[in-house]
Amino acid sequence: MNYTVITYSIYLPITIFLTMWVARTLFKNGRVFLVEIFHQDNTLADSVNKLLLVGFYLVNIGYAVYTLKIWDSIDDIQSMIEVLSEKIGWIILVLGGMHFFNLFILFSLRRKAHAEKVIA
Repeated sequence: MNYTVITYSIYLPITIFLTMWVARTLFKNGRVFLVEIFHQDNTLADSVNKLLLVGFYLVNIGYAVYTLKIWDSIDDIQSMIEVLSEKIGWIILVLGGMHFFNLFILFSLRRKAHAEKVIA
């Protein structure tokens, strides 16, 4: 087995674990916002939350798999660590970006829901 295959074998589980951890955190803590946005309709909030979870998995795991290919030759452990740090670093940045995007959307929807309450 060469260093490239070993790198793939390390990269994918770490990436999938990080994606699942962030997704579950968003799923668990985002429900409160969704319940408020959907005016205490728990069924709708839970349904949307599950759909968001699936979408989050698809986008992030899809990105991780899409960017799996390594362009440089990995000839030693130092190269392997450098490639892993770069690839995992990008995944962490993408997950962070998705997290802040989700927060932005949730807070925007929450603000809109509050405005509708005041008008009603």
